[in-house]
Amino acid sequence: MNKRFEKIRHATFSLPYLVLTVIFCVTIILANLMEIKTLDAGWFTLTAGIVVFPITYIINDCVVEIYGLRRAKLMIWLGFGMALAATLMLQLAIELPGGSDWNGQEAMETIYGMVPRIMAGSLTAFVAGSLINALVMAKMKHVELKEDRKSYAVKFSIRAIVSTIAGEATDSVIFFPIAFGGQLPTDTIVSLIVSQTLLKTLYEILILPVTLQAVNLLRKAERKEQSDEKDS
Repeated sequence: MNKRFEKIRHATFSLPYLVLTVIFCVTIILANLMEIKTLDAGWFTLTAGIVVFPITYIINDCVVEIYGLRRAKLMIWLGFGMALAATLMLQLAIELPGGSDWNGQEAMETIYGMVPRIMAGSLTAFVAGSLINALVMAKMKHVELKEDRKSYAVKFSIRAIVSTIAGEATDSVIFFPIAFGGQLPTDTIVSLIVSQTLLKTLYEILILPVTLQAVNLLRKAERKEQSDEKDS
C-alpha cells in the first residue's frame, strides 16, 4: 500500500488528464443529485441522471485508452471521494438550524433526504460499474495489442461498446434495488434496470463519433505536452 501511495505521490499528471478527472467528478455528483427524479418515456422508466451519467463512461473509456487502467482507477476513486463528500455536506446543510426567514426546510429534506440512500446505492454501483468498465476495456485492449498492434486503435469502438454494456449492466443491477427497493414496485425497478442499461449503451453508440474525436485529440495533446516538456 505504501509503495502504491509513493508512486501516486511522485507521479506527474498532464493537464488533459486533470481536466477529464475534474469533469468526471463533477458529472458523478450531478448525476447522483439528479437520480432522485424518475421519468416516464413511453415503455421505459428512466431517472433524470441519464442525461449526464453516460458521460462518465465516455471519459472512463478515453482515460483507459490513453492513460491506462491505473490512471482510470485513480480517477474513479477520486470521483467516489468527491461524491461522498458532497453527500455528507448536503446532510450537514439539512441539519444546520435555518434562519428566521428560511421556509424551505421541508422541501430540502424531501429532496435531499433521499440522497443518502440513493448515494449509497449510487456510489456502490458507480465504483463496481466503473471498475468493470475500465477492466473490460483494458483487458480487450491488452489482448488486441498482442494480436495486432497496428489495428487495435481502430477497434476502440468495439471496446467502448462492450465495456459500456458490462459496466452499465453492473451499475444498474446494483443501484436500483438499493436506491428504490420498497419504494417502487418490483416491475418498475426491473424496467429501470433494463431501460437504463439499454439506453445508456445506445447513448454511447450515438456519441461514438464524438468519443473517437476526443481520443484522437487527447493523443495529439499528450504528444504535444510531452514534446513541450522535452523542449523546456
